[in-house]
Amino acid sequence: MIKMKPMFLFYFSISLVVASSVLYHFAARSTPSNVNFTVSLLVTYAIAFLVTLLGFFFLPATNGITAELRRLNWASVVLAVGVVGIEFGFLLSYRAGWNLGIAAMVATVVSALILVPVAVFVFKDKISWVNVAGILVCLAGLIMLNWKR
Repeated sequence: MIKMKPMFLFYFSISLVVASSVLYHFAARSTPSNVNFTVSLLVTYAIAFLVTLLGFFFLPATNGITAELRRLNWASVVLAVGVVGIEFGFLLSYRAGWNLGIAAMVATVVSALILVPVAVFVFKDKISWVNVAGILVCLAGLIMLNWKR
């Protein structure tokens, strides 16, 4: 198992999300419109499976794959449904004419705004007045992004 220092992991993890998101949206927007997007996703998930399988050998399960599979719950199934929904949604959005930056921004901000009450009531996360101000700025940003669209 690879050991990482907490501060490195803190910044590396979010950097990986940002870099992967940029790569994802660039690739999704570049998918040819004359290709059936379900075929595109089949290839995408086959390659993702292989990359993940390779990753398993670098970050092996501490108790073996069988024990780890037994630990899974409903979240893995719901995560899979969510991932497929995101993929289909963005491929359809770009084919419908959404701009690259606008679609990603609107989807991310609206998702984050929906998740705020979930974070507070389900996961008991704390929200400060600075966070509330940020939420208001996000709402203003959404209005500005879609102004006279």
